[in-house]
Amino acid sequence: MNDLLSRLVNGQSLSLDEWEALISCTMDDSELFALARKARDEIYGRKVFLRGLIEFTSFCRNDCYYCGIRHSNKHAERYRLEEKEIIECCIAGYEAGFRSFVLQGGEDLYFTDERMVSIIRAIKEKMPDSALTVSIGERTEESYRLMKEAGADRYLLRHETADREHYSILHPASLSFDDRIKCLENLKKLGYQTGAGMMVGSPGSSFRTLAEDMLFIESLKPEMVGIGPFIPHHDTPFAHCRMGSVSLTLRMIALVRLLDPHIMLPSTTALGTADSNGTIKGLEAGANVIMPNITPIGERRKYTLYDNKKITGSEAGENIAALSSLLESCGYEASLTRGDCIRQ
Repeated sequence: MNDLLSRLVNGQSLSLDEWEALISCTMDDSELFALARKARDEIYGRKVFLRGLIEFTSFCRNDCYYCGIRHSNKHAERYRLEEKEIIECCIAGYEAGFRSFVLQGGEDLYFTDERMVSIIRAIKEKMPDSALTVSIGERTEESYRLMKEAGADRYLLRHETADREHYSILHPASLSFDDRIKCLENLKKLGYQTGAGMMVGSPGSSFRTLAEDMLFIESLKPEMVGIGPFIPHHDTPFAHCRMGSVSLTLRMIALVRLLDPHIMLPSTTALGTADSNGTIKGLEAGANVIMPNITPIGERRKYTLYDNKKITGSEAGENIAALSSLLESCGYEASLTRGDCIRQ
């Protein structure tokens, strides 16, 4: 394994079999994590970039088998923020120091291209020095183009898995693996800072499917990759499935960091939910982004993609001072800047 790690650190490509061997091997990850931190620190230093997360709609047209806000979940509490409320969230976040915002929601048909363009333009006009990420699922290339022209800087669309058969286990037949990949390709073509990502330990996953994820990330060259453990939701077909491994999630974060040291890697909310110290563990494995939640508190608890989702403590936007102190005590520096991906 040391040979494979050495090749990875030196920028050499690995085959599918080699990735699988590296992901599945029995080894102490302390050396791997140290290499990942070194690769990150050489580019970004010890800064942890904070992005204000606004989960603005829990309506979704899709029926993904793992998701708590899936269309057929009749027990889900639905809400959507109007344009004024979304902008107010951003203004409050801006006054608190944030210069990077993430608009995330289900695939809600209420938010037409016209509405999204209006929201994005308003945010960028009021806060032109801020970066704006949009994460609202699969849309047409024209829709992505209109949002980009309105001022959107980044788009986050997790591929979930790069294995076609595994994709069909996680999604109904109405959703297409090819469509998901095409959307990511369109985002890259349009010049977005593009985010992909996957769940670790989702039903049907294996070391092989994770190896395929690594080849896909190498090929796509995204600017962001979100990696979190699968956490079941009680109102989904996967309610009784086992949660994904935190240790394997951390290994995948470190391996992605070594694969492309320039990628922005969140220490995800799912990781912080699965492990009480997961946020810091993610940073120690090579992550460098945290997305505190600045959704109105009354709505925040309703955006339940999985059970027991953490929305307090370091995940809450109103606790920036406490989060900054925690990061400082662990040798990191909280940064409220745009936090753009640095490419060579």
